[in-house]
Amino acid sequence: MRPFAFSRADSIESAVQHYQAEPHSTFVAGGTTLLDLAKLDVMRPSRVIDINDLPLKEVERLEDDRLRIGALVTNANLARHPDVKQDYPLLAQAIMAGASTQVRNMATTGGNIMQRTRCPYFRDVAAACNKRAPGSGCDAIDGINRMHAVLGGSESCVAVHPSDMCVALAAIGATLTLQGPDGEREIDFADFHYLPGTTPHREHALGEGELIVAVTLDPPLRPLGTAYTKLRDRASYEFALASAGAMLSLDDGMIGEARLALGGVATRPWRCHEAESLLVGRRADEAAFKEAADTALAEAKPLSHNAFKITLARQAIVRALRDARERHS
Repeated sequence: MRPFAFSRADSIESAVQHYQAEPHSTFVAGGTTLLDLAKLDVMRPSRVIDINDLPLKEVERLEDDRLRIGALVTNANLARHPDVKQDYPLLAQAIMAGASTQVRNMATTGGNIMQRTRCPYFRDVAAACNKRAPGSGCDAIDGINRMHAVLGGSESCVAVHPSDMCVALAAIGATLTLQGPDGEREIDFADFHYLPGTTPHREHALGEGELIVAVTLDPPLRPLGTAYTKLRDRASYEFALASAGAMLSLDDGMIGEARLALGGVATRPWRCHEAESLLVGRRADEAAFKEAADTALAEAKPLSHNAFKITLARQAIVRALRDARERHS
């Protein structure tokens, strides 16, 4: 690991000031991604700014029934929060499917949203990776690409977004509050993560010196059934080969509203809008679920080693929708 300066911020304003004072700075809270990548020489911060003292650890219900989550709320505390368990069970389910107990105790809401890809070529400084070194190429495209994306990829990058939590946020809908040198602004969660296109090193809409200060969830669906299905090589502490987060609001077996998002198969958290539209007004049966799965994956483009992900993702979608129907209350 390369040496770096270290400082602590006691307010959002001082965190931004610390960042502006030195180029190539980065913020740290739980550090579950940053420290790994610094050790691998993938990230080379000149200064690390500890933001754990910032007042961003509360979860509060707003007057419009939305739920505002501070960026420093840990994954463990968020999954256990009574408002999340009652009104946003998909979020609790997705968080509990990710990482280990120890990591969930440290990882934060903001940090999870900023999580970097687990692509082995990105994490190997000897490999060609446009995300890490723009213009160097992408060894994954013609390499061992079993874990890579079948949706949202480009000729420059096929790295998968790794977060389980973000799949749930994509399905639920949320707004991010950001703060930086130019003050505070809000952005729809759906617009935060970029597709790789020709600039895979530009991963998100966060500006220089900005940090996430809160995530505000859209009002909950009621009545509601949810399920998060994660298919992986082993049962614990493993990233998804394919995952699906489903939300259904039913009336006498008919679908009034549907939300569906995928993980493990795309370059960003993947909301399936066309599949959702197909489900609305249909009976919540196996035929509708299978048609929705086919629609969600109609544009999938497999690589040499990951065509199986398309079949796996179809199974995840059908299972998640079926379980959401059974859990409807």
